[in-house]
Amino acid sequence: MGNQKRVERVAGMERAMDAVSAATDTLEQALRQWEGAQPELEALRAYYGSPQWRRDLDADEAGKLPPELKRGVLSQDGVWELLDRVRDLRQELRRLAEKE
Repeated sequence: MGNQKRVERVAGMERAMDAVSAATDTLEQALRQWEGAQPELEALRAYYGSPQWRRDLDADEAGKLPPELKRGVLSQDGVWELLDRVRDLRQELRRLAEKE
C-alpha cells in the first residue's frame, strides 16, 4: 500500500505542476500584453478630464460626432471605473508579489 500512496502523491503533484505551469504561461502572456498597453493607459489617463476631453464631450453632446463612432471614452463612469480597476489590479499584484 505504501507504493500506491507514493504513486498517488506523485500523480497529484504532477497535476499540481501542470496547473501551475499553465497558469504561469497565461500570466506571462497577460503581463506582456499589460506591459504593451501601458502607453495607451498613460494616454488615457492624460486625456480623461483634460480640457481636450471636455471639448470632445461637449462636441458629442452637441451632436457633432458621427452617431456610429464608439464613444465610451467620453463616459465619465466608464473611464473612471476602468482606471479604478487598474488601481485595484496593481494593488492585487503587489499583494501577491509580497507573498513570495
